[in-house]
Amino acid sequence: MDYTARRNKMVDEQLIPRGISDKKVLDIFRKVERHEFVSPSLHQNAYEDHPLPIGEGQTISQPYMVALMTQCLDLKGNEKILEIGTGSGYQAAILANLAKEVYSVERVASLAKHAFSVLKKLEYDNIKINVSDGTLGWDEYAPYDGIIITAAAPKIPDAYIKQLNAGGKLVIPVGSMFGQVLTVIKKTRDGVFTTEVCGCVFVPLVGKEGWSK
Repeated sequence: MDYTARRNKMVDEQLIPRGISDKKVLDIFRKVERHEFVSPSLHQNAYEDHPLPIGEGQTISQPYMVALMTQCLDLKGNEKILEIGTGSGYQAAILANLAKEVYSVERVASLAKHAFSVLKKLEYDNIKINVSDGTLGWDEYAPYDGIIITAAAPKIPDAYIKQLNAGGKLVIPVGSMFGQVLTVIKKTRDGVFTTEVCGCVFVPLVGKEGWSK
């Protein structure tokens, strides 16, 4: 199967026509092998325009949504990024190609273990994974230049704002369990500014400052 052709088709037909314009982001989506992050039975579907199951009731997000959230961070290459919801590891791999360091938190140990093994096989050495309550962030390595949340929050946990650098951006789906608004928060020395991007649907963000199990 020609996965390179499928990645190029994904970029040309799903991402560019829907407003993904950051050349660095587009180039990385042509490079990162999304099929490596799903089970072999789903390899043929890996570059289609929808989420895919990865076990434990979780999904690998739709390629367009991964690209949109990544583009919202406006990465330059030297950033330290916090990702909440490691899941398959695909979003972390995308970020690792565009930033200096990625710190990723996953509450489900089996998913974190599998993502770690895939990322190690693909020779990513600038990603750290922690199994813990993602709603509390990862204070040890704060502050971060960008924070990306790949699960739906009922509200924005205070820890994320506290752990975000001045000048940094937080990208997070906020709303109910059934539908959210993708929200970008920019933290400056003058305050916190919020922009709503679009509607979206993510699995729930579970934890102390999120949804209960």
